[in-house]
Amino acid sequence: MNVLIIEDELVAQQALVRALTNNFNDIQICGVLDSVDKSVQWLESGENIPDAIFMDVELSDGKCFDIFDRVKINCPVIIVTAYNNYAVKAFEVNSIDYLLKPVSLADLTRAVERCRTRTTKSIGAIDTEAMRNAISTEARRYKQRYLLRYNDKIVMIETSNIAYFYSEDGCTYLMTITGEKYLMDISLDTISKELNPANFFRISRSCIVADKAVGNVAKRLGNRIKLTLKPASDIDSFVSRSKTADFLTWLESGEQQTM
Repeated sequence: MNVLIIEDELVAQQALVRALTNNFNDIQICGVLDSVDKSVQWLESGENIPDAIFMDVELSDGKCFDIFDRVKINCPVIIVTAYNNYAVKAFEVNSIDYLLKPVSLADLTRAVERCRTRTTKSIGAIDTEAMRNAISTEARRYKQRYLLRYNDKIVMIETSNIAYFYSEDGCTYLMTITGEKYLMDISLDTISKELNPANFFRISRSCIVADKAVGNVAKRLGNRIKLTLKPASDIDSFVSRSKTADFLTWLESGEQQTM
């Protein structure tokens, strides 16, 4: 099975190529592209005909919908995305499969098996407008900012400016990327449900880190992983053993370079 990968993040490209070639003997990578224009040119050339396409939503020069608008695709498509719920419904209706980042081997296997069983005739027209609306709705679902009380003021903190959240002595704190610390009146459990998983990861019961806050990653005794956070802090920054594999997959996927 010839697979085309359309992904603009180099680390994510490499991770997907490695996962596909290492786990599926019949898969050949026939191309790796990083933009809408290159993808349209490649598909229009007719020199290589993929049996399946894995593509990210966000590309270097636009969104994947632009590809669908400019060229007819006659093979199964697997969207590799950080969006959940609403977008998933749109993908399924349009005969498009999906993989949520970070991609697990089980989900990848499911997507590959579906590609094998689908035929060109079973792939209907792709409603790009429905997909756009679904992903826009899903993107708005995640928390964009927090309003916090600080002395006698109300402070607005954008999630893009947050380095990490942590709990200590029964209290929850927010640390910004510039080192400001704020007390919050909600729990980490609530916060973890409000954040985009592409940009935040709960490494333990007491800490949620942003992609941009991850500095060095070091192995300790017992194969435990300890993070050096940015800005520096003396909080417990060990990754829970039960979360280690998922954390490394998240880190390797390249999502820590976005936002």
